[in-house]
Amino acid sequence: MAALLGCVAPAVAAQSTSQRPVERPGAVEHTTTISTRGITVSPRPAARPQGDNVVETQIQGGNAGFARWIEGFRIRAASKGINRSTLDAAFRDVRYNADVIQKDRNQSEFTKQIWDYLDSAASDTRIENGQAALRDNLALLEQIEARYGVEKEVVVAVWGLESAYGAFRGSTPIIGALATLAYDGRRGRFFEQQLIAALQIVQSGDVAPGNMTGSWAGAMGHTQFIPTSYLSYAQDFTGDGKRDIWSDNPADALASTAAYLARFGWTKGQPWGVEVSLPSGFDYAQSGERIKKPVSDWMAMGIRDAAGREIPEHGAASILLPAGAQGAAFMIFQNFHVIERYNTADAYVIGVGHLSDRIGGGPAIRASWPRSDRPLRFSEKKELQERLTSAGFDTDGLDGIIGPNTIAAIRSYQSSIGLIPDGYASMDILRRLR
Repeated sequence: MAALLGCVAPAVAAQSTSQRPVERPGAVEHTTTISTRGITVSPRPAARPQGDNVVETQIQGGNAGFARWIEGFRIRAASKGINRSTLDAAFRDVRYNADVIQKDRNQSEFTKQIWDYLDSAASDTRIENGQAALRDNLALLEQIEARYGVEKEVVVAVWGLESAYGAFRGSTPIIGALATLAYDGRRGRFFEQQLIAALQIVQSGDVAPGNMTGSWAGAMGHTQFIPTSYLSYAQDFTGDGKRDIWSDNPADALASTAAYLARFGWTKGQPWGVEVSLPSGFDYAQSGERIKKPVSDWMAMGIRDAAGREIPEHGAASILLPAGAQGAAFMIFQNFHVIERYNTADAYVIGVGHLSDRIGGGPAIRASWPRSDRPLRFSEKKELQERLTSAGFDTDGLDGIIGPNTIAAIRSYQSSIGLIPDGYASMDILRRLR
């Protein structure tokens, strides 16, 4: 399942061009939403047991519903193997968190364009801090790379985007936030699943309830794992018997990130992608994640890297145009899709990949971006889909997500009126359809 959560550093939670359902470890606290082409950027008192299975809860703010929900949840949690002592300890200080609901329900429909996101994701400050984090933790990161086969620069880049290298891990009590979202949020079933997982973590002894903190939407630690991903992939790299991703020592968290990427097929030595220069007359219908060719086939079409050099053979590759024909072009490889498991947004994946390259001494993106373009609002994306479909270019749904079907429809429309068929969802295309 795609975890469209909240997170604590300027990273992202997102919609994807792939539209594949995935579970990601974490998410991020400015609530940011990423579209295919850009990013949008009271309490309940303690309960005490009375009798064998009854909790008497004092009600503040008239929120009797939350108290009743907790009583019912305790029964459901017990059926999942959560013992009474764990439940009592976890819910002793739980409060209904109105701020969490406000953040969940007031996410802006405005998006940030990919170039604005990358300006922040790979800023000079973030690069410098990443290089410092790499130096300061070099021995640890080399051990992690040796064990899991994931380059240390990539692990550091994820760390940088998810928590600014541990500086912003989130201080929201996770049990209370997840209970609030499960009771009163948009995706109650999902958040109840995360709450059960969080209680399993507490019951295992990895962390005390009071120390289980993170983002308002349940992402935790240096690299923002959600509880279910923690249970599946978190590592005890220090060997102290706990998978402690909350500690000031980032070892377990960084190892957990490497283990996660390795589990989904990371290939050491393969780039996530390479910025490329497209030849004059390039057939833009050949771009997109669905079309994969050997590097040699792309080079036979005249594609070179941004410096004009031949590109080594790294396996099947696609050409990605995150801002259409007027922006940077990338040749992406399987490792791009592995990072997508962490967050499905193209902007996030490019952000991690490019930041890792810069931390390792690589160059900035050379191509310019169409910086005068205004991002489409969510309502405008739905209108674009509706108008395309009405004009005979079916988008296979009106969900406001600019995925492969909508991109294909835009391309067909562009071709029909003599434009470059790059599939870029822009205000210009919407105006033409109007």
